[in-house]
Amino acid sequence: MKWVTREKGKVDRIACPWLIQKFIDPTAEFLYVPKEEVLTVARDQGATPFDIPGAELHHYEQGGKEYVSFDAFIRKYDLTDPALAELAKIVRVADGGSGREVEAAGLEAAATGFRLLARDDLENQRLQFPLYDALYAYCKWRLEAGGHLEHAGGHPT
Repeated sequence: MKWVTREKGKVDRIACPWLIQKFIDPTAEFLYVPKEEVLTVARDQGATPFDIPGAELHHYEQGGKEYVSFDAFIRKYDLTDPALAELAKIVRVADGGSGREVEAAGLEAAATGFRLLARDDLENQRLQFPLYDALYAYCKWRLEAGGHLEHAGGHPT
């Protein structure tokens, strides 16, 4: 399946392809195009648009709280892994939302650096996927260590 979003991804637009490939569509093909072309490319190529106004898989508000596209994927595809829910908190804050997840500052900085290093969005995605693998493993570890990110303490042994 093809998926399309805006070019020059940083956090949410790279976190979503990671989530898609790991949990939804392992053979996914990703297209990054200028903002004004996303919905047209989606229509013309039969791709699913995301992280763009007008797309089903975009930021949304629920119960007075704002959520990012990463959350929209988790909701739509009924992904119930608690570690993904914890990772979503980090992605949400790193993408400009509010929260106490201190890991978000590191994710936002690393995502910006990868975007600056990469020749294009597909290379950026390739470079960043191991970062999301590591954050996902970290979230699983933190939950197994006895609590949510903001409450768990200690370091891996």
